[in-house]
Amino acid sequence: MSILCRDCLWFAEVPASRCPECASPRLLAHPELMTLHIAHLDCDAFYASVEKRDRPELRDRPVIVGGGKRGVVTTACYIARLSGVRSAMPMFKARRLCPEAVILPPDFARYRAASRLILEKLRALTPLVQSLSLDEAWLDLSGTERLHGAAPAIILARLQREIQRDLGLGVSIGLAPNRFLAKVASDLDKPKGFAVIGAEEAERFLAPRPISILPGVGPVFARALEAAGLRKIGDLARTDPHHLADRWGAHGARLADLARGRDTRAVEPDQARKSLSAETTFNDDLIALAALEDRLWPLCDRVARQVRSERIAGRVVTLKLRTADFRIVTRRRTLPRATQTAKTLFAYADDMLKREARGGAYRLIGVGLSGFVEARSLDGDLFAAGEGRALKGETAVDRLRARFGPGAVVRARNLGQ
Repeated sequence: MSILCRDCLWFAEVPASRCPECASPRLLAHPELMTLHIAHLDCDAFYASVEKRDRPELRDRPVIVGGGKRGVVTTACYIARLSGVRSAMPMFKARRLCPEAVILPPDFARYRAASRLILEKLRALTPLVQSLSLDEAWLDLSGTERLHGAAPAIILARLQREIQRDLGLGVSIGLAPNRFLAKVASDLDKPKGFAVIGAEEAERFLAPRPISILPGVGPVFARALEAAGLRKIGDLARTDPHHLADRWGAHGARLADLARGRDTRAVEPDQARKSLSAETTFNDDLIALAALEDRLWPLCDRVARQVRSERIAGRVVTLKLRTADFRIVTRRRTLPRATQTAKTLFAYADDMLKREARGGAYRLIGVGLSGFVEARSLDGDLFAAGEGRALKGETAVDRLRARFGPGAVVRARNLGQ
């Protein structure tokens, strides 16, 4: 049995209830601890943690990041979670469960900045880092022992301490033989946890757990599996893989592997981003086109800024609307040229909005951009003159905001929002 102290990094192969070096009870003990190399890192209540770090007076208070009485909870800190508040919960319900909570609108510029610093630390350990979102990533630490002079488990425990010390943020880590098990493990011991799932125990560990933790099993598919008598992962593991493949195709065959703890996916550091989007839920339903356009522009501005920061450009614009009766409407348009500007993004999204919004009431609007190419791959004469001027002007605004803050430049359309 390998044992590692998460506080002083003492390591031995002897049983212990406390670290003999620093007396810490935070010991990791697992027979495969020093041989596993796939990890999943998940920031703890990331958005709320950034807010608490930057506003120390909120440290011991429940914090909810979200917006509006009709919006949803983006993130809730662990104090707020004690009252039952959860991510994606309607804001009116969160307010009722935790009336004393401090509710803050999301500040994605600060969250992206914190995420970049964390990713820099991960990439200093291994080039095999696959980011899932701002607050989680997989790492493959195969072959790094000689470089860092320690096994991946020790490297990760050191990383966890450094992120807390240098960035003031807590992260949880899962260590396992593959991506699926590592992601499951990272959720076992939150916050600031470190959990291990080994290959030998995987099928036994997964058997009693709900099928909903399997990737690709959403609410609809979960109901279909349950209707077939498959409620726990163990039920899937006991089912003939050929039967699962016959009934659900390639997805069924994949579920058979996952239920046995098998996952052959590699950590893919060069996986391209597929889309970027932003949306907002209104406090009250909106009908007037002008009011909808006023909400659409800041979303286009946000998406375009993120696109420019990632040095990419997109050709497919998506408009999303949710009606008062919760029906979701999406419309797409492919551009003749890839864009990085809010001007172009808004022009096409607004055209789709004008065709769709004809007196109905809407509770949400969103806009997205996809079909990305690297900005440096664009030919110098690809942009029309108007697009080129817009890009130059919006890039200048980016520089001003970076230097003086996000409120340094506000367009007339945004006033009053």
